[in-house]
Parts: sequence; C-alpha cells; structure tokens
Amino acid sequence: MAQINKNMLIGQLITLDPNIAPILMRAGMHCLGCPASQMESLEEAAMVHGLDADVLVEQINDFLAAE
Repeated sequence: MAQINKNMLIGQLITLDPNIAPILMRAGMHCLGCPASQMESLEEAAMVHGLDADVLVEQINDFLAAE
C-alpha cells in the first residue's frame, strides 16, 4: 500500500496515482494544471490555499488504502 506525506511534490502525488487529483481539486486546489504547482510540496500548496496539509495527507492515504 502506497502512502504519501506532506513533503511530497504535487507532481509526485499525481504520478503516484492520478486519482489523487480530484481529491486535491475538491479541497480547493484548482491550479493542478499549472506547471509551478507540480514543483510545490503538498504542504506548500496547502499553505497557499489555507488548507491543513495533515488533513489532506490523511484523506489521500485513506483513499490509497481503500484502492
């Protein structure tokens, strides 16, 4: 089972599982197509969007565990 952490880059997350993108989009990260976002960590992107990175990590890891 794959697990992610908040230090991983957005690009790494999407490469790991493209189905992570909708989770991030629902959280309010609508800029996933922006080239700059691919080089941001999940923690950095969450901070920019006023989100809790730990909550996102938990949601994504729960999703990955269920796959």
